[in-house]
Amino acid sequence: MLSIFARRCLGTAGRGLIPRACQYSTQIGENRADKGLVLGLYEQEIDTEEPRLSPTAIHFDAKTDGQLLNLIKECNLKGKLGSVKVFNNLDPEIGSIAIVGLGIEGAGYNELEMIDEGLENVRVAAGVGAKTLANEGCTQIYVDPMDYPEQAAEGSGLATWRYQANKTKKDRKPIPKLDLYDSAEVDAWTRGLFKADAQNLARSLADGPGNQITPTSFAQAAVDALCPCGVNIEVRNKDWAEAKSMSCFLSVARSSCEPPIFLEISYCGDDKAGRPIMLAGKGMTFNSGGLCLKNPEDMAKYRASMAGAATVVATIRAAAALSLPVNLVGLIPLCENMPSGMAFKPGDVITAMNGKTVAVHDTNNAGRLMLADAFVYGQTTFKPKIVVDVATLSDGIVHALGGAASGVFSNSDFLWSQLQKAGAISGDRCWRMPLWQYYSHKVTEYSNVDISNAGRGKGSACLGAAFLKEFVPCVDWVHMDITGVGMLKRGAGIPYLANDRMTGRPTRTLIQFLYQLACPEQQKQRLMEKKA
Repeated sequence: MLSIFARRCLGTAGRGLIPRACQYSTQIGENRADKGLVLGLYEQEIDTEEPRLSPTAIHFDAKTDGQLLNLIKECNLKGKLGSVKVFNNLDPEIGSIAIVGLGIEGAGYNELEMIDEGLENVRVAAGVGAKTLANEGCTQIYVDPMDYPEQAAEGSGLATWRYQANKTKKDRKPIPKLDLYDSAEVDAWTRGLFKADAQNLARSLADGPGNQITPTSFAQAAVDALCPCGVNIEVRNKDWAEAKSMSCFLSVARSSCEPPIFLEISYCGDDKAGRPIMLAGKGMTFNSGGLCLKNPEDMAKYRASMAGAATVVATIRAAAALSLPVNLVGLIPLCENMPSGMAFKPGDVITAMNGKTVAVHDTNNAGRLMLADAFVYGQTTFKPKIVVDVATLSDGIVHALGGAASGVFSNSDFLWSQLQKAGAISGDRCWRMPLWQYYSHKVTEYSNVDISNAGRGKGSACLGAAFLKEFVPCVDWVHMDITGVGMLKRGAGIPYLANDRMTGRPTRTLIQFLYQLACPEQQKQRLMEKKA
C-alpha cells in the first residue's frame, strides 16, 4: 500500500471509468476527442486462432457490442509485441483506441535473458501505445493495466515524457495525463507512475547542457526535488571540503571556475537506529577529460558524467515518496573536469582523505578520485552497513556490455543476487563483472605510490572498480558502472525510452533493490500472489 505521503506527492491517480461506448469507426473523426485509450492484445501463436484480448480489452469490447474484436479481425492484427494500431470514434468519450501487441500470453522469467518478460512486455506495450496516442495529440490517456498495472504505468510514463527544457514555450508539446482504466489497482498504478517520474527526473538532470547544469544548479535542483519529500540535504562548499582534506576531489575541481559542491543527503525511513545504506553518485557535471582531452566529436555527451549523481537523487526521492522503511545516506561530490592552467596534470601525486597516495596517470579518470574521498568520508562519518556507488566510470564497460546492462562489481554475493533480481523485475538488467586481485595488482603495484588512477593493461572498467575497492575495505559494497546504460540511447532496444536522449537508467533497478532489502516479507508475499 502507498503511504498518504506518497499520495500527496503524486496526486490521486484516477480510476479512469469511461462511459459506455455506443458508436464506432475505423476512420479518423473530424472532431476527434483529445482522449485516448491503450488496450492490450496477446500474440496469436497460430494464425487461425481467435484474437486474445486482455481482460480489460474484453470488457471494452463488450461495451462496443463486439465491434472492437471485429475490427481487430478485419485488420488481421496478430498481437506481436510492440505493434500498435489506432482506431478512432469507437467511443463517444474516447477519440482514439490504441490496440497494442503484448506478445505471448503467460510469459514469465526468462533465465537465459535474465529478465521477467511478462513484466517487460507490459512496459513495452503500454509505452508504445501511450506514445502513439500522445503523438496523435491526445492529452489524456487511459491505460489498460494488462494484469500488471505498476509496469503499465512505468512504460507509459517513461514513453510519453519529453525533454523540452530548451524549447520555446509555444513549441513545447504537452505531456499527456495518464490514468488507469477500468481497474481498482490504483496503488500499484501509482507506484509505477512514481518510479517512472523518478527515472524521468534523472533523465532531465542528465540531459541538461553543461552551462545550465553546473555543480551549483545541480545542487539547487536536488534541493528542489528532495526537500518537499521530507529529505534532509546539506550543501557543502569548497572550504568544507578543504577542512576535511578531500584532496582528490579538490584536485579535480580546481581545473574549473565553477565552485565545487559536496551534497550530503539523509533519508530516515526506518525508526530503528540501524546503520544506513550509503548511496554515492559521481557528480561530474561536465567532463572534458581535463588535460587528457576527450575526442571532441563525443565530448558533448559527457555533460551526463553526473548521471550517477542524478540516479542517486532520483532514487532517494522515490524511496521517500514511497515511504520505504530504510535509512539512506546519499553522498554526491559535484565539480567539472576542465583543461586549464590550474588543472591537475598527468604525473601528479595526490594524498587521498585516508592517507593513500594516488598517482595521476590519466586526468580523464577523474570520477574515481571524487568518489574515493566520498567513500572515506561516508564510512568514517556514517558507518554504513552497505555502500552502493553509481557512476559513469569507464568507457570500457561500453565495449563489454554496450547498453544492455549495468556493469556490477561487488564483494558481496548476496548484494549481487539482489541486484540481479531487481534488474530482472525492473527490466533494466545488471551483469556481474570480475573484482579479482589480478586487477588490484594492476593499480597498486607501483614503487613510488600506493595506487594509480589508471593502472596497467587492458580492462579499464575492471581497473576502475579495483581502484575504488581500495577505499571500501570493511563493508559490503556494490559499484555500478552505468556508462553504457546511463548516457545516450541510440537505435533500437528499449521502445519506451526516446532515442538520442539520456536514459535515467538504472533508477528503477535501484528503487527495486532498496525495496527488496527493506521489505523482504512483502516481496515474498507479492511473489506468492503472482504465482497464485
